[in-house]
Amino acid sequence: MMQFYKKRDFGSFISDSFAFFKLYGKNYFKNFILLNGILLILMVIVILLGLKEFFGALFGSNISGQTYYMEQYLENNIGMFILIGIFLFILSTALITINFLFPVFYMRRLAEGNTDIKTDDILHDFKTNGKKVLTTYFGLTFLVMPVATILFGFSYFLIIIVIGFVLILFVAPTLFNIITFLCYDYFNGKRGFFESLSYAIRSQFSYPNGRERSPYWKYWGSTIILGILFYIVSGIFSAIPMILYMMKLTTMTPDGKFEENPFTGSFGILIFFLYGVSTIISSLLMNVLYINSGLMYYDSRTDFHQKMELAEIETIGLNE
Repeated sequence: MMQFYKKRDFGSFISDSFAFFKLYGKNYFKNFILLNGILLILMVIVILLGLKEFFGALFGSNISGQTYYMEQYLENNIGMFILIGIFLFILSTALITINFLFPVFYMRRLAEGNTDIKTDDILHDFKTNGKKVLTTYFGLTFLVMPVATILFGFSYFLIIIVIGFVLILFVAPTLFNIITFLCYDYFNGKRGFFESLSYAIRSQFSYPNGRERSPYWKYWGSTIILGILFYIVSGIFSAIPMILYMMKLTTMTPDGKFEENPFTGSFGILIFFLYGVSTIISSLLMNVLYINSGLMYYDSRTDFHQKMELAEIETIGLNE
């Protein structure tokens, strides 16, 4: 069984993140899919159907000389787009919150010594912490995420003067760690939402006792390494439908013309199916980063390290 409350170095965060899935991966992903699967698939279907409709209108916008076809299409369907947008916003923010909290509840149970975790156990955690879950949802959706988006967007904008690229390399992993630390701390202690947010920020730069070296670089380093691996692997899957799409655009039809709308027919179904699969795979791969952040959070809780070590020694003594 993996020990969670202990000090780790940079290399241990990465190796233990993969060791976690070697030990618990089968059970973890089974519960994750059972809990998130329906919401994730529903969101993918809605997005892909919307994109299919949008691109179908886009490619057909100038057929028969209708110069303003696309503008007319948007005006005539503005109500539908608004309703779909609201539905997707609620669905995606709910899914993001569940994705953040699932590893929190799962790792908390493991840290308590429970290795046979069932979906009902995680659902029970969501229900018994219902008020906190709602607070997290609204706090992340309307406070933390908007601020994080502004900070990230500002850094991205500065790419035009090169320094933005450097800023993103530091801002993105740090923001991600702060958000995940917030979730872990809020459900692993008695602090309120804003107290946990304060702890999440402070713990990136110093341990609670203030006597040890700043953990920032090892937290940042492990997150940036796993983040790069995530984008490489997920990028490969998302590139497959894009490559097929570009090949289709440059392929002539039997009458010597290029395809006017490549998203129709069986090829269109294949493209959107592949995009759906790549989206689901990316969602699953993100769990490596969530678990890595969880290990970092347990590393930051130095107040529990000695207690857990003593408890483990006592357990060994009893077993003997």
